[in-house]
Amino acid sequence: MKTGRLEAFSDGVLAIIITIMVLELKVPHGAGLADVAPLLPVFLSYVLSFVYVGIYWNNHHHMMHAAGGVSGAVLWANLHLLFWLSLLPFATGWMGENHFAALPTAGYGVVLFFAAVAYWILQQRIIAVEGPSSSLRAALGSDWKGKASPLCYLVAIALSFWLPQVAQAVYVAVALVWVIPDRRIERSLSAREATR
Repeated sequence: MKTGRLEAFSDGVLAIIITIMVLELKVPHGAGLADVAPLLPVFLSYVLSFVYVGIYWNNHHHMMHAAGGVSGAVLWANLHLLFWLSLLPFATGWMGENHFAALPTAGYGVVLFFAAVAYWILQQRIIAVEGPSSSLRAALGSDWKGKASPLCYLVAIALSFWLPQVAQAVYVAVALVWVIPDRRIERSLSAREATR
């Protein structure tokens, strides 16, 4: 089975997630900076979550480009990933509305952690479909970012209860690491095309 339908469905869900998050942004009831200031935590949490959704969308696109096809297991793994990403609007709103308090900050990290695990499971299902000569496996290499990110989220979740600002800095740092373009899959696909 080709990847087109899975990609289209995933793109639609991710677009809805972003739409829900932006609809949660409230308009200030005044025209001054003092009226905007209370909304700053909500806006900052939205920006962080928007970046994370963008990261997942970008990497999902590249991963599907590398995939030769999908199976039922891949479809379910993809739904599993979308489930965790669909919780981002809730986690974003909870953290922002409560001005980055400890428990909402930890909850945000829990969603990020399980989304990262779900993404890894999806990768593994795609690799299983492709078999030993998987172009995705070759492209991922050691995948240090994929392995380090969930560990960072676990550390941030624990820190949330004592140092929530440090936990938030960890979430931002992981996002920044992923925002830097990752050319592994693009290089692997280019090399595969060159040998044909």
